[in-house]
Order: sequence, then structure tokens, then C-alpha cells
Amino acid sequence: MYLVIRAQMDLFLHFNNAMFGCKCNNVFLLVSILLLPQTTPSPNPTILYDIYPFIRVYTNGTIQRFIGQDFSPPNDDPLSAVRSKDIQISPNPNLISARLYLPRPPHPSHRFPLLIYFHGGGFFTESAFSNTYHTHLTSLASKSKVLAVSVNYRLAPEHPLPTAYQDAWRALKWSLRHAAGINGTEPWLTRHADFNRVYLGGDSVGANIAHRMSLLIGEGYSGVRVAGMFLNCPYFLGSRAVGNELASEYSYVAEQMKKLWRYAYPNSTGGLDDPLVNPGMDRGLRGVGCGKVLVYVAGNDWLKYRGWYYKGALSRSGWVGEIKVVEVGGESHVFNLINPRTPKALAMLTALANFLNARW
Repeated sequence: MYLVIRAQMDLFLHFNNAMFGCKCNNVFLLVSILLLPQTTPSPNPTILYDIYPFIRVYTNGTIQRFIGQDFSPPNDDPLSAVRSKDIQISPNPNLISARLYLPRPPHPSHRFPLLIYFHGGGFFTESAFSNTYHTHLTSLASKSKVLAVSVNYRLAPEHPLPTAYQDAWRALKWSLRHAAGINGTEPWLTRHADFNRVYLGGDSVGANIAHRMSLLIGEGYSGVRVAGMFLNCPYFLGSRAVGNELASEYSYVAEQMKKLWRYAYPNSTGGLDDPLVNPGMDRGLRGVGCGKVLVYVAGNDWLKYRGWYYKGALSRSGWVGEIKVVEVGGESHVFNLINPRTPKALAMLTALANFLNARW
């Protein structure tokens, strides 16, 4: 048993060092690995594919997810003065749901900017209800004074792409339907959301989803204007390398990142150049449906080159708006979620709060 756990920890640390160029100090992730079930349904299972530390799938249908499987309940947090609750968006409770975050209103009729947020996890793991995202959205709602809808979409491989995009679009339309005041049933949205200040946001693959939602909004969704979008360490790919993606120290993580897309969307006709994952191949990129985009990338993250590439592609597309990329040196992928109390993470939180309040 010890050897099995030790091997899992070693593999996790190898992935962390290959992707981030730093030693892992995320106790939560290491403890998650230590708590993994160490049994399998048969003595000699055959692995169909392995994208560690996200997921491992066996030919007999067994699925192992390694991170983001914890559940943090909604609460009324006295320290942050933020209330949270879970709601169902689709009639079937196993389909689309969300967690809402409401700061304490200064008066009963006060309206906050509305943030629609999409979590990361490689399309295979994590949820809107994990401790990582509950902590992040509580802090962001408190600091920014925004009403947040954290969307929980269905995951691959049980629900391969484009299911996540479809779920996200349905959740976004459900949220915006409350703008009329008569078409929505959620009182927090009807009473406290300012639909003149709507923002989209997400991290990693959630940032990818947020970008896709902005394009769908730009295609002509009427009644609501999206003010801006922030993308934290966005997950974008492409068949042609950009920046320093081909550096030998990135070889392992590069393959893992590509495997995420290939197995999450096995029926993609464009592969790594599908416009859903390579915005530079999207002829409709100029249709991003907001006027301001803030992109955060981490200096030790292999995906940072795609964040900068996204800025160039969007700027060249004919899109009318302003985009800014902030690179945080010496940090890893979604560092602000992994270690949210570090000085750089707190500085990023302040920057996001400013952005969500039209101060950037």
C-alpha cells in the first residue's frame, strides 16, 4: 500500500515540476492523493488512457478522478459577509446546477455586478462545489462585491464535449433571463443582480468556456450587454507551437494538455485546431461579445504562451475592444486558487475586483 501511495505522490510531483517549474507546496492536492481509494474492481485492470493528475480510465469502464472530488457546503460566512446557496438550473438534478454567492447588501434594493463563472479541471474533474472553488468565489464575491453564479457543468468522459459548452450556455441564458424581472425564478438574481454590469470569468478550461460563451453572446443575444470577461490561465491549444512551447522541459505536460482535449472531445473534427480550443482558427473571433478582456497568465505555466497568443489573435481579428494580459512571474498554473493567501494571489484578487467594478 505504501508503495502505491508513494508512486502516486512521485507522479504528481513529476507533473507539477514539469508543468510549473517549481516544487509543490499544495498540501490539499497531496492529501487528496493520499486519500484516494487504493482498490480496483479487478486484479489486473487495463488502462484505456491516463491523464494524471486529472483522470484515469480503464477498459472495463472504471473511472478514477484524482482531484476536485471534495464537497464544500454552501454557507452564510460571517467573515466575508457572503451568503451562498445551491440551485438547480435544469429540471433533472443530475444535469446543470450552480452555486450562487451574494454579498451582504447595504440596503434591500441594492444591485451588484453579476459574474457568471466557469470552473477549471481539464473538462474531466472539479466542480462548482469543491473547496477550491467555494473558497475562491467567496473571496472574489466579498472583495469585488459581485453577485456570482458559479456554474456546474457535466464532465467528460461520461459526457464528452461539447456537452460542457452546451451546459454552460444553458446556464448563462438561465441567468440572463432574470434581467426582465418576470422570466426568472431566482430571487437573488431578480432582486440584486445589475444586468447592466454582467461579467464572464473562468480559469483554465473554465476560461476556455467563458471565451466560447462570449462568442455566443456576440452572435446576437438580445437584452443584456456583457461588460467584460476575465480569463485566468486560459486553456487554449494549437497544432503549431507558439512561444517556447517546444522546450524540452515542457514535453510531458504538453502531451498531457493535448490528451485532455483529444479524450474530452473525441469527435472533434478540427483536433488541436478546433476553433473551440484554438481561437486563432476561429473566423468569427471578432464577435467576442464584450468590450474589455483581462487575461492572467503565470510565468511558469506552459499555457502562458497561449494566453499571449490569444491577445494577438483577438487584436488582429477586427474585434473592437480592449484586451490586457498580465503575466505573474515565478508562479504556476492557477496559482491564485492553489495558494490564495500569497501576496501575488492577493494582488490578483484586488486586480480582479477592480476589473469587475470598471476600474482597471
